[in-house]
Amino acid sequence: MEHGSQWRNDSDSTRRSGSSSSDSRPALPEPRVAHPAASDPGTWPAGVQWVSIGPHLIRAARRNHGSLIPRPRCLPAVALALVWISTVLAAPPSPTRVEELATWLPAHPTGVGRPISDRPAWTTLAEKPQWRDLIREAESLARSGLPEQPDELYLDFSRTGNRDRWQRVAFARRGRVATFTMAEALENRGRFLPPLEETLNALCAERTWVYPAHDRSLRNFRGEIVEMDLGSTALSWDMATALWLLGDKLSPETRARVRDNLERRTLRPFRAMIEGRQPEAFWLRATHNWNAVCLAGTVGTALAVVESPRDRAWFVAAAEDHIRFFLRGFTPDGYCSEGLGYWNYGFGHFTWLGEMLRLATGGRLDLLALPQARMPALFPWRAEILNGVYPSISDCSPGTRPDARVVQVLAQRLHLPLPGGVQAGEPEPGRALAISVLSAFLPRPLPALSTQPDAFQPDPLRTWFENAGVLICRSPEGQPPFAACLKGGHNAEHHNHDDVGSFSVVVGSTMVLCDPGAEVYTARTFSSRRYESRVLNSYGHSVPVVDGQLQQTGASARAQVVEVSLGPEEDRLVFDLTRAYKVEGLTRLLRTFVFRRGPHPALTVTDSWQATRPVTFESALITWSPWSRTAHQLRVGDEHAAVRVTLNTHGAEYTVSDEILQEDVRTREKPRRLAVRLHQPTRAGRLAMTIEPLSR
Repeated sequence: MEHGSQWRNDSDSTRRSGSSSSDSRPALPEPRVAHPAASDPGTWPAGVQWVSIGPHLIRAARRNHGSLIPRPRCLPAVALALVWISTVLAAPPSPTRVEELATWLPAHPTGVGRPISDRPAWTTLAEKPQWRDLIREAESLARSGLPEQPDELYLDFSRTGNRDRWQRVAFARRGRVATFTMAEALENRGRFLPPLEETLNALCAERTWVYPAHDRSLRNFRGEIVEMDLGSTALSWDMATALWLLGDKLSPETRARVRDNLERRTLRPFRAMIEGRQPEAFWLRATHNWNAVCLAGTVGTALAVVESPRDRAWFVAAAEDHIRFFLRGFTPDGYCSEGLGYWNYGFGHFTWLGEMLRLATGGRLDLLALPQARMPALFPWRAEILNGVYPSISDCSPGTRPDARVVQVLAQRLHLPLPGGVQAGEPEPGRALAISVLSAFLPRPLPALSTQPDAFQPDPLRTWFENAGVLICRSPEGQPPFAACLKGGHNAEHHNHDDVGSFSVVVGSTMVLCDPGAEVYTARTFSSRRYESRVLNSYGHSVPVVDGQLQQTGASARAQVVEVSLGPEEDRLVFDLTRAYKVEGLTRLLRTFVFRRGPHPALTVTDSWQATRPVTFESALITWSPWSRTAHQLRVGDEHAAVRVTLNTHGAEYTVSDEILQEDVRTREKPRRLAVRLHQPTRAGRLAMTIEPLSR
């Protein structure tokens, strides 16, 4: 799981030669060099671990004696300056706030869930079928043995860029902590303690808990530094929870070994960062999922194992200060540019952190009551396109729905029905121990927010994320089920795709015209080569290609809202996309969306452009479905859901080409790109596509 990206193109993007005339694909943009935005520490380039900028500047100085980098003889002064900067930026929590929080916390460490000694609680859980099944799973795992994780497997990513081979083994090893701990707590017979202790001791013996994809320099692997990432903080929280749940059922030797590792790998580095004795990890001030995930794991570890209430309060206060960076990553209207999958992950951990702290402080500290949390909490309720189908924008896996455990907590606390596509149900055991038991043992009914504002009333016709520039249009109940998601925004969002002006269309419960969503992550995905991917750059999205050029990457490549008109019969949205393209002579590129409701609903997408010289022009539709053509119409879809697309080029001759995007994606079918390409360059032109649902 990666954080968001801020990209800037520092060189002119030029077309490459060599493509045949029969396949006049646009050239890939030149590789972008990732740069952090100086004013926003939460937008470090995706996949690069900026624990401290100091070592990177020093290494750069050794390679390049340019005017912006001091020469080697100045390096000691640079290093001292950077240490001083880190100290100045350090922000330990207020001692007064720490003392106040200490009075709210229990006298002794208290983790999430209920300890194994609370037999009524676990016996009640053991009566539920999904929890009884966990015991059979634990029996099977115990027979299969602990998977080996040799050093060669960790090094696989640095050599090949493949993440999956190590992750499959590592996740299997780490998942045993949850399975064996919960099975033992359910059964209380001691038979799962030996394989659990074997697993805990093996994990403690690992060189690092940091994912290989987050340790590209291998400094953690070599023991030169101890950093914290998504994986290490999650594992820390689960191991601390296992100690809390099972207590002295575990051997003294195992308990001591686990505590030593939690201190060395999580608690000590975190405290050193906050107090300025160690450079900050980028995620402390990040405005994306890493911040919430890592803070939840760190605080969960501290609450479960740190003896002193004041020391525990220190970790809580530090998290209270830094979690506000995460909330800044949402637009004021609550839009999550990372996509719904990362909302599940990031805001899900914010929710679990909030519930954990609410319980630990007897309700005195409630993160969900923060005013900045209100709109992000409502994102799933507002982001549904139609019938449980949600946008696959950014690095979101198509078909993703809101996490049922998270939205059931939010629905109770906000007095809302569940969002579309989510079924009510009791919490089930999962791969994450801490979250599984926290969810299972939350005292219900959950308290409503004491500071809850006016009740949220969803608009059945549309959602307009005005600050993000994203409009979701829907037909009302009783009309043909037809909806569209229209995306503006810019090309420097978290988990960014170059997709300004793109759209998706849903018929019934099928996304017929789509955003292809995330690719399978590799080293390329989070590097300067990210936009070589034809599902991440604009070639894989339903946007124009102008004079052979794809969209630029960066915050300046944005959709300017020219007009927005929302009514019961029709929604109209006009984007100026000119700044998204670096095309000599292009003076104007408008994309107009008109969504019409009624017995015959339709979405019309019209591109109009002007240039000082003739430029080539094409637009595209992206789909996973089969298609066919008759005259000026396309039929896209299958027997379950389909649309008719009527093309209007205002007399200009054109061709329609079909290409399967050969990228490693997360869907069963690879996305198909249908390009509508004008034959002749022109100084001005219009291309319209009217999309209508076809009845079965």
